Amino acid sequence: MLAQTLIFLINTIGDLFAFALITRFLLQWVRAPARNQLSEFVAALTNFIVIPARRFVPGLWGLDLATLMLALMTETLKLWLLLEINGARPGGAAAMAPLALFALAAIHIAQLTVYLLIGTLVLQAILSWVNPFSPIAPVINSVTRPLLRPFQQVIPLIANVDL
Repeated sequence: MLAQTLIFLINTIGDLFAFALITRFLLQWVRAPARNQLSEFVAALTNFIVIPARRFVPGLWGLDLATLMLALMTETLKLWLLLEINGARPGGAAAMAPLALFALAAIHIAQLTVYLLIGTLVLQAILSWVNPFSPIAPVINSVTRPLLRPFQQVIPLIANVDL
């Protein structure tokens, strides 16, 4: 019972924090407006660890690699804690276990990124019908614009409705 509770808490806290770090990375990557509630919330939530990490991990081509590295480290730590709680020991070569754990964390980060983008697309569709001038709309548009641009070039507007 205690193990299941710890697994739930570690999964929830680890995924939410990794999700916040991925959101911060994506918002900086697409150059989303920084003066809005979402960007300020994500920055306030992650500044305590991202700002010190930037001293050691430099950016590359405008990408905040410190934030991405912290997301990978968060997922790796989460997976390691889950393995320890379950009592599972990776079999075979002990030298490959950290590399396998890191690869699994990278796959999970990619999965969380896809979930974030799908959720952003759904939210943008709902906001376009309900309130297209909401304060969060410019941020969502800047995140989804690189994804939707190829489709918008192929599929024309029909009566000013973006399909």
